[in-house]
Amino acid sequence: MANVANFLAIDLGASGGRVMLSRWDGERFTLEEMHRFENGPVEIMGRLHWDHLRLWHEIKAGLAKYAAQYGEPVAGIGVDTWGVDYGLLDSSGSYLGNAYHYRDPGVHGMLAEAFARVPKERIYETTGIQFMEINALYQLLSRTLAGDPQLAAAETYLMTADLFHYWLTGRKAVEYSNASTSQMLDARSRMWATEMLHDLGIRSDMLPEIVNPGTVLGGLLPEVAAETGLAAGTPVIATGTHDTANAVAAVPDLDENSLYISSGTWSLMGVEVSQPVINAQSLAFDFTNEGGVAGTIRLLKNVAGLWLVQESRRQWQREGRHFGWDELVALAGQAEPLRSVVNPDFPDFASPGDTPGMIRAYCERNGQSVPESVGEVMRCILESLALKYRWVLGSLETLVGHRIDTIRIVGGGTQNKLLNQLTADACNRRVVTGPIEATALGNVMMQAIATGYLPDVAAGRQAVAASFARSTYEPATSDAWLETYERFLKLP
Repeated sequence: MANVANFLAIDLGASGGRVMLSRWDGERFTLEEMHRFENGPVEIMGRLHWDHLRLWHEIKAGLAKYAAQYGEPVAGIGVDTWGVDYGLLDSSGSYLGNAYHYRDPGVHGMLAEAFARVPKERIYETTGIQFMEINALYQLLSRTLAGDPQLAAAETYLMTADLFHYWLTGRKAVEYSNASTSQMLDARSRMWATEMLHDLGIRSDMLPEIVNPGTVLGGLLPEVAAETGLAAGTPVIATGTHDTANAVAAVPDLDENSLYISSGTWSLMGVEVSQPVINAQSLAFDFTNEGGVAGTIRLLKNVAGLWLVQESRRQWQREGRHFGWDELVALAGQAEPLRSVVNPDFPDFASPGDTPGMIRAYCERNGQSVPESVGEVMRCILESLALKYRWVLGSLETLVGHRIDTIRIVGGGTQNKLLNQLTADACNRRVVTGPIEATALGNVMMQAIATGYLPDVAAGRQAVAASFARSTYEPATSDAWLETYERFLKLP
């Protein structure tokens, strides 16, 4: 087999998607964006949905752009997406209406409803997953309690990436890493937790087979090939279809002495372990054990991440004030440090709306200086994220039983140099950032392993390290950080 190949990574996030071309020359990967498009919730009569059909149209448009621009065959195609969400198919394999968005209000109150049926401790002992109302478990419980007719008619449940893989290949399967985010998977057996689901009153007969990351699902369907110009039978591969699984797969030099942060709308901060860590302490910390690639577990914490920045920027735009990302970071850099902080995961901040107003109200309620200017709000958000990272770092060290020396940040958030330095300072740890496009790189890296161009994940990480530059931030600690952290720990 020639050691040169082109791969197409379809990388869908909560706010946008891309079709990326990666060329593998036998030593390094390159990335080229073929097609970019927006994504986001669609509100219909007070409910939030995903527009899967429009995303499918954009995916095919990206594949067609490659076929029109390049005559070379494609060695593989893989889709990754955000976690927890899904689509439903009827008995004929047809799509049963627009899927709900994970921020849909229908999930409100579902944690309490679930715990009334199955104790919280049993759900965690079974799944090892962090409790979040957005998880598919609570979405399905909500629809079950509402007597949803689409759910009643469903024959097949597919996570979002698996839905697109089905439309590409005709195969119905759910990939392990994304399945784990649903909180419906038994963390130890890595099979659907059917007994727990039965006791919750949730159907399990619609759940399909689970496949491992790196599984070749099949070939591109002839009708999709004809529409896009690609070759029928082109391999379609289930990578780490949860975007964070792919991002972690592509973290260079990740070892037991370092942790990762996949930094974007969410900050996914954790370590890579061989077995789930499920005990009273991990439950108290509300840590999650999500599936990784090559048999690993991603022991991590979901933190609100740059969602607070994104929502603040949207609010300022609604007010007629338009700021670029670099401008916002510059304004934060000019603001007084450690003046006011918030808990980024405070429930009020999870919903779209006037986030700067919510932050001001939070600070006032908790007896802090109220951030008024744009720069002060931004500084508050970034320092609060860095302090939450410090808490997660300490909790991870408790769970794994040793010191962690290095924080490795990948993803779009690595471009925020101020946040990178604040993270180093708050955590008193060296921070290494890059690559930015870790999710797409993990996607194509897993495709290269599945098709025989790379032997394993270790070789893939070496190839990623050789392909893209990284940056290092050394900590500059101060007593002010210690004092602010003590204040942070007392916040609701």
